[in-house]
Amino acid sequence: MAKLKIDNRTARALWLQSHGLGQAPTGALDLAQIIKDLGFVQLDSIQVVARAHHHIFWSRNQNYREPMLDKFMRIERGVFEHFTHDASVIPMQFLPMWRRQFRRLTAKIDKKGWYKSMPDAAGRAEIRDRITAEGPLSSHDFDTKISGKKEMWSRPPHKLGLDYMWYGGELATCHRDGFTKYYDLGERIFDQDLWQAELSEDVQITQLCNAAIARLGFGSLGEVQKFWDAVDRAEVSHWAAKAHLQEVEVQTYDGSWVQTLAAPDIEARLAELAPATSRLRILNPFDPAIRDRARAERLFGFEYRVEMFVPAAKRKWGYYVYPILEGDRFVGRIEVKADRKASTLNALQLWEEPGVKWTGARRQKLEAELVRMARFVGVDDVVWASR
Repeated sequence: MAKLKIDNRTARALWLQSHGLGQAPTGALDLAQIIKDLGFVQLDSIQVVARAHHHIFWSRNQNYREPMLDKFMRIERGVFEHFTHDASVIPMQFLPMWRRQFRRLTAKIDKKGWYKSMPDAAGRAEIRDRITAEGPLSSHDFDTKISGKKEMWSRPPHKLGLDYMWYGGELATCHRDGFTKYYDLGERIFDQDLWQAELSEDVQITQLCNAAIARLGFGSLGEVQKFWDAVDRAEVSHWAAKAHLQEVEVQTYDGSWVQTLAAPDIEARLAELAPATSRLRILNPFDPAIRDRARAERLFGFEYRVEMFVPAAKRKWGYYVYPILEGDRFVGRIEVKADRKASTLNALQLWEEPGVKWTGARRQKLEAELVRMARFVGVDDVVWASR
């Protein structure tokens, strides 16, 4: 029986649909469903226009506003915060399959000896006692100091202790004030029925891998492993042997074909797949649709790297440059910055992708998206630095 073949245009549409970008970002907002569909959303502190997590939600539904996530986390407890590739919000209903990740991360810290200067067990118990008595506290509520030479990623002992207990689930994020994390006892934050749902290691691995391939649609075992970064390659291989995955061939942007694996329901997904919306969107550099830069290049022919940590003189583009998605292809990238004091959204530079003709209609779409972005961050005007 011949393998199922997915041409490039269909593969791009499937990828965007899987990431909530296949349809126009309008209609009733269901924040819980957006996060569940994505699996998790990475948190990031950089705020050039808006912090990455807020921008990611807004890209999928432009009725989203920044206070909504805090309410969903602090009051509704619809998500918990933990570590995938970085700090992320994860649907609370995924907690049972995430229990092993709490253990994995603290075991890794212990093995690597990363937190040698954190408080010992008695010192961590004192931190816990304070949070028990006083309620949620941030690292600013403690005053231990870094000893010795300060390195870029050095942290004071109390911060290491807080994070170690956070990685292990003894503490959990109650809320964030701006980007400052407030820690509370895990039992006060986590849904206790879900926290006490004891799943075997094998079941947790199966659920994590099933959830990954469901959101990827198609991908290699390495891509399944990287999705959560909560299982190792051997565990993924063991899962794949019994997962009823479908072997498929996917066409890349340059016309070549690669063999890969797909979710068991891939044919049903393809049968129901609608063409991607023609809407133009400015995406965040940390958007999950382009988090895997190699995959984005394979599928879309879009080479993209973040350059925040590249010296200014060596940057090809700029400090924080946003990809521009129109329909099912990337048509450009733009450097844009919000100036809240001046109440302006400043469009600094626009780069057109090779082979893409920027017609008057496309420029009007971009202008309209910039106006919507300005409204999202609460500024009045869009100002172009140059034309």
